[in-house]
Amino acid sequence: MLSSPYHNCAIFGKYLYFYNSFYYNSGRKWYNVVKGGNHMFIGEYHHNLDGKGRIIIPVKFRELFSNKVIVSKGFDGCLNVYTLSKWQEVLESLAKLPNTKIESRQYKHMITAKATECELDNQGRILLPAPLIAEATLEKACILVGAVDHVEIWAQERWESYYDQAQANFEEVAEKLTDFLI
Repeated sequence: MLSSPYHNCAIFGKYLYFYNSFYYNSGRKWYNVVKGGNHMFIGEYHHNLDGKGRIIIPVKFRELFSNKVIVSKGFDGCLNVYTLSKWQEVLESLAKLPNTKIESRQYKHMITAKATECELDNQGRILLPAPLIAEATLEKACILVGAVDHVEIWAQERWESYYDQAQANFEEVAEKLTDFLI
């Protein structure tokens, strides 16, 4: 930790802690990564689902979660793991969708119907319910991926296939999203 000339400010490498918020320095710009319970999850971790349906949450991710998380259906065949505060934001966004549109109702149902609160045990594991395990076709080998504001749990084969496809299109996709990234 480096001292800073600013009051209530501390620097940890590329991270700056200032007034209860963390900022990350990309080398060009500071990004707020923790504000109001939003955390920055990055990295890829390989863990096995045990016979009881438990999976270890990596220490780097555990540090950002409380002792409880929300697990729900994600996109592309994975499960999403949210902090309680991020899940509240998801619910608030879902509440804004019009109940008069069938697409809104279907989307809400897909996100919330099988969502469940999971508690981290003393070994840093969560017990995934059978319907969510089936939803993501999880077997033994799993990949936990940091996705900025949440964590994703993937079946290893599905993740590798998805990643290979995404990697092949990376530059093209980045070009299409440029307006959103600046």
